[in-house]
Amino acid sequence: MFLHLRHCGRTRPATLLKGGITGGLSKRTVLPSITKLQQKQYSTVLESDSAFAPGQVIHGFKVEEVRDVKEFNLTAIKLKHEKTGAEYLHLARDDSNNVFSVGFSTAPSDNTGITHILEHTTLCGSEKFPVRDPFFKMLNRSMSTFMNAWTASDYTQYPFATQNPADYANLRDVYMDAVFAPKLRKLDFLQEGWRIENEDLSNASSPLIFKGVVYNEMKGSLSDSGTLFYHRSQQNMFPGTTYGYVSGGDPQYITDLTHEDLVHFHHTHYHPTNAKFFSYGNFPLKNQLESVDEKISKFEPIKIQDPNKIVTPFTSPKKVVANGPFDSLGNPEKQTKMSVSYLTNDSTDVFESFSMNILSGLLLDGPASPMYKALIDSNLGSEYSSNTGYNTSTRTSSFSVGLQGIGSNDVDLVGNTIQQVLEKAHQEGFSKRRIDTIVHPIELANKHKTANFGLTIMQAVSSSWFHGNNPIDLLELDQNLKRIKEEAPQKGFFESRIEKYFLNNPHKLTFVMEPDNKYNEQLLENESVRLSKITSKLNDSDKQHIFQRGLDLRASQEAVEDISCLPSLTLADIPLKGERTALDHSAIDEVPVQWRSTSTNGISYLRAISTLRDLPEELKIYLPLFCDSLTFLGTKTKTMAEIDEEIRLYTGGISFSHFLSPNHSDVDQFEEGVSFSSHALDANTPQMYDMILSLIKETNFENVDRLKTLILSNSSSLLNSIPDSGHVFARGFASSSLSPAMKMSEISGGLTQVELASNLAKNLDNINDVVEKLKAIQSFVFNKSSLRVAVNATEEALANNQKYLKPFLNGLASNSPTAASETASTFSPEYRKSFIPLPFSTNFAAKCLKTVPYTHEDSAKLTILGNLMTHRYLHREIREKNGAYGGGAGYAANTGIFSFFSYRDPAPFKTIETYDKSIDWVIGHKFNDEELTEAKLSIFGKLDSPVSASQEGMTYFTTGLSDDMRQKRREALLKVTSDDVRQAAEKYLKGHLNQSSIAVLGEPNESISQDPDWVVKNLGTH
Repeated sequence: MFLHLRHCGRTRPATLLKGGITGGLSKRTVLPSITKLQQKQYSTVLESDSAFAPGQVIHGFKVEEVRDVKEFNLTAIKLKHEKTGAEYLHLARDDSNNVFSVGFSTAPSDNTGITHILEHTTLCGSEKFPVRDPFFKMLNRSMSTFMNAWTASDYTQYPFATQNPADYANLRDVYMDAVFAPKLRKLDFLQEGWRIENEDLSNASSPLIFKGVVYNEMKGSLSDSGTLFYHRSQQNMFPGTTYGYVSGGDPQYITDLTHEDLVHFHHTHYHPTNAKFFSYGNFPLKNQLESVDEKISKFEPIKIQDPNKIVTPFTSPKKVVANGPFDSLGNPEKQTKMSVSYLTNDSTDVFESFSMNILSGLLLDGPASPMYKALIDSNLGSEYSSNTGYNTSTRTSSFSVGLQGIGSNDVDLVGNTIQQVLEKAHQEGFSKRRIDTIVHPIELANKHKTANFGLTIMQAVSSSWFHGNNPIDLLELDQNLKRIKEEAPQKGFFESRIEKYFLNNPHKLTFVMEPDNKYNEQLLENESVRLSKITSKLNDSDKQHIFQRGLDLRASQEAVEDISCLPSLTLADIPLKGERTALDHSAIDEVPVQWRSTSTNGISYLRAISTLRDLPEELKIYLPLFCDSLTFLGTKTKTMAEIDEEIRLYTGGISFSHFLSPNHSDVDQFEEGVSFSSHALDANTPQMYDMILSLIKETNFENVDRLKTLILSNSSSLLNSIPDSGHVFARGFASSSLSPAMKMSEISGGLTQVELASNLAKNLDNINDVVEKLKAIQSFVFNKSSLRVAVNATEEALANNQKYLKPFLNGLASNSPTAASETASTFSPEYRKSFIPLPFSTNFAAKCLKTVPYTHEDSAKLTILGNLMTHRYLHREIREKNGAYGGGAGYAANTGIFSFFSYRDPAPFKTIETYDKSIDWVIGHKFNDEELTEAKLSIFGKLDSPVSASQEGMTYFTTGLSDDMRQKRREALLKVTSDDVRQAAEKYLKGHLNQSSIAVLGEPNESISQDPDWVVKNLGTH
């Protein structure tokens, strides 16, 4: 996976500790209960880890530092391997979701993507585990809560997380052997990196084309204008350094990489001397050190060549203009992007980086910030540029601010406006209240207990650690906060930094990207030229060699392997009983309230759902905009800037969203409404309830200027979300014709919503019509008669919440909404093939069928079926053979939809044929016990993943699924047999292929446009 660290003003590096790494983590179950015996064991583990002392040598590692970090209730232990110099950071914490990672400094010196392709290829077999793709195979032999690897701008990391000690040891063994003793076979390089191959492997005379997983991944990634803008601006900001290259690889240079280059890079970089190990949780450190030492002690230390990470400062400001893709869905007159970037401080200076991060928030964050007012509220552009914010992913940090969605003639105006804002901030400074609005969310976020804290904290410290910083210093949040609170309000604290880094800084880059409607066409032409340069030099013997090599790769991909060398858990490792969540229920003024008493670290969590029964059909598409408006427009007595400051000072945020929950026993029924949520320190819950009530009752929908700004911003962000989530949009569109729930889901969050946002942005003259629709929706929601509430807090805080919840509910309307004059439309399923052309150099293909609901006796069988199809057939066919970045099949028990999907797919129509072949393969295959066990392990790993305190009991609250229902399905999953799987495939897939729907998002395709079997859906047109 290619990771570029892109921090905008709303997601700052210092707040990363509040977490958000999903990685497939399930949020359906609660944290395992801890018995007294387990508590004693955990305590012993933590006590033994805290007993480590500087100077001790344990299994070849010398303890360098031991520090208690009270703000996170952990003990940090920093060690160094005496023989090789490998660094090790262990965070001992009473948390069962243990994490391990090994990483390397991998600064690239070109755009070939060598670091990214090596990350992929190391996971394709090793000395101890010489099977093809052990990484993906371990997904099914483990109950991991997270498994992945990623390439950042100057380092590569291989992390995993699990709650099972045996699983932890297994995965560590596989990961360690993968990075230190990979096979790095030529065929794996060709599969994962790039190759020239016949388009049709059965025909040696068919055209030669470029293929490769990373090659296609980066074609798709860099076809996104926002991603391209970020990388091109970075390249121009840091010329002559490793950051002047795209570590993920630029397709036009990826084809210059050789297998020999890859092997050499591994030899010089994937070495213990260049390694950093990380572990977290309650598993004993000594055992881990022993295992790591056993693997790395056989290596001799080497000299690591320091990459060039320090840019030579500009002597004067620069301006660079580049071309980028034209977005056919956006406003054709407003497609220019621009930003102004400044080189700032050494990123290893922890307090300076922390201070600059706060300054970034002061300038950029929220409606009260000066940049937001001057750039966004003024409608100069639709949204901040993708590189906006303070960025510490580079050795020398930088600050950028810019806009997208501006007119070409407005570039100078935007640049001058940015300069004026900085000059005014330098003159006037910031009030203590404004500073508090940035500091308080950081404090609150780091009290928030997440289920994946270990992964989150690892990501938060990694970049600076690889830059040479002491990672423990980054954990001393309280120390930095205390200093900021003391020094920041003083005159000159931020003003001096604005002067130094912004106003008097010659290392300033103005980067402009102009739209070019021939950009993607030119990329294809360049690709054709590169291909021709290579193929023109080939003789008949060379072509025969390429054809045979393609056959050899295909034979390798299809070979049946003995994977018994890979470690695995067993069914005995799956608990027969699922965790149960103790909930209390009561009513306040006839409003149902769910109470969950749990450890929340002094925070109260609120969630509420207001159901809708009679909302006219034509208004439903506006529900997402209505929800966004509640936290954007302000009220009749306060501006949104004033409200935003209060929200930041007293809560962790307030959000409203469209709510949709399919019925667990009937796929044609669903519950719909608006949900809202917030959390706050227990002492601030009165203010939390007051602010939510004010937004519900007093939002000023007639604030048309703010509404226009919101519409432009939504249009931009929705369009920008497609390249990274195209498979989700494809599945949503395909399934929307199959059930009422999926139709509504697509209308509110799919391509239909993208189209609405785009059309609204192009027709702002009709804003008054939108205002009336939003006001009409307001009359239907937030009635006590349709409301239910859930609160998670400590026992004492629950009593206080009950006290403050009562007046909140009394403030809501109690009358039932007026029935709509129109009746809801009757749903009729449609089975169609849809093609949606998009301005990207990549494709996404989905195929969906309606099956059965969660509680149906065949639900568990379909879940196992989807897993087996993905891991036993589709992964090989779609990714390994076809070169797509990803693909698979799955059954969504909450919707009853069985779907096939592909991601960044070079051959989507071939993939659709593969979907049907996979069904025949399943029906004709007799799955053995090992295959079924692996599918179940993978499924239960997700099912039993821990959840945060804020999410405990939310499955029941939102869907009505009880512990008994989930336990019944758990038992059904464990009982699924090979015959069950094949019968489910025959009954629900093979027997209903004529009742499926297909959607392909991708590059314009003339032949499909002429095919009467396909419906072409052009977004933004009617």
